[in-house]
Amino acid sequence: MDVILPYVKAFLVGGAFCVIAQILIDRTKLTPARILVVYVVAGVILGALGLYGPLVEFAGAGATTPLTGFGYLIAKGVRSAVEEKGILGAFIGSLQASAGGIAAALVFGYFACLFTKGKPKK
Repeated sequence: MDVILPYVKAFLVGGAFCVIAQILIDRTKLTPARILVVYVVAGVILGALGLYGPLVEFAGAGATTPLTGFGYLIAKGVRSAVEEKGILGAFIGSLQASAGGIAAALVFGYFACLFTKGKPKK
């Protein structure tokens, strides 16, 4: 049971984020792009307030994989960089914290582009 429980927690928390986003898409006039921005900003705010860290501890990848996790990562990176480098850290902390994920997305996107054929929209 101890092996399965982290997966269940991640599934439930990540699924809850998806359900909230789907409700926002269905029930409001917000575009998906605006909802994505809301998720990132919510992650930054919750991370800055110290509320997102316990959720990450509880749900693991269920909390770090959605865009709220990206916002949390930005807030965490800026906070630690400001402690180390002062006000300059506010400008470089988010890039240092998220560089690995951004680089991986670019590399995997490039490889996907090499091995698949794109089709234009009609």
